[in-house]
Amino acid sequence: MAAVSVVIPNYNGIHYYRDCLEALRRQKRKPDKIIVIDNGSADGSAEAIASEFPEVELRRFSENTGFCGAVNEGIRASEGMDYVILLNNDTRVEPDFTGELVRAISKNENIFSAQAKMLKMDDKSLADDVGDFYCAFGWAFARGKGKPEKRYGKAREIFSACAGAAIYSMRILKEIGLFDENHFAYLEDTDIGWRARIHGYSNVFAPRARVLHVGSATSGSVYNLFKVLNTSRNSIYLVYKNMPAGQILLNFPLLVFGFSVKALFFARRGFGREYLKGLINGIGMCRKGKKEGKKLVYRPERFPSYFRIQCELWVNCLRRLLG
Repeated sequence: MAAVSVVIPNYNGIHYYRDCLEALRRQKRKPDKIIVIDNGSADGSAEAIASEFPEVELRRFSENTGFCGAVNEGIRASEGMDYVILLNNDTRVEPDFTGELVRAISKNENIFSAQAKMLKMDDKSLADDVGDFYCAFGWAFARGKGKPEKRYGKAREIFSACAGAAIYSMRILKEIGLFDENHFAYLEDTDIGWRARIHGYSNVFAPRARVLHVGSATSGSVYNLFKVLNTSRNSIYLVYKNMPAGQILLNFPLLVFGFSVKALFFARRGFGREYLKGLINGIGMCRKGKKEGKKLVYRPERFPSYFRIQCELWVNCLRRLLG
């Protein structure tokens, strides 16, 4: 039987940890290991987890390393596992969650990740995220958000998996690298899913793995200073890192349109200055890079992957505009 770990990043999650970990105790297919990475919490949640859940491997950072730093530590601690599940602390998984994710990803050795069906915690008849997509406007968006979850009952390929409730192949992670810590938080899951696609792998949606999700528990709200700055910065870096120069030129008019629309959107919500500051910071980020942060070098043998991705970027523009 394939071995699987569950990695949960925690930052001041005192109101969420108990429901999250109790639900994992009730799994029909028990995880082989549960690892909580605490990002310097000051609310007592790390101490509570250590006291109430002795089966959990708790690793503590003295400061907040961001989502990427936390999950990378958890992935490294999952050495020897076949798969690793990343799970937000503001979730409550259903009993078949682990087993269904393992079944979904093990169907094909070419699958890099499989995302669960994420439902709204306050109304589980509505979807929260049933697969992430990215389009040539430079926008990443969650499929199905706020719509009846019954519409999304079929497994299918997606652009990338939302790392709030998804399983990843350890073998492929070793090949393509871990999460890019330059992101800190936001769009890191789009980046790694895109990177896997360039290498010829796929990401899928696993509708029978179900999880309730609060959403924005760490950042505090749907739109806030921290989130706007990070998402706008990372959106620039995402394009630079994963698109060859020719592809950037091809998409440039659509990207300018997309970023302009976003600037107006956030300006109307009082975050226009922060959005523009994030874009400028993103341009500066393009010259940084740890191993996983370097711009991907174009290789001619990967042209079929780039071509498929580009067609999808155009189709996803229509998918986003038409809702």
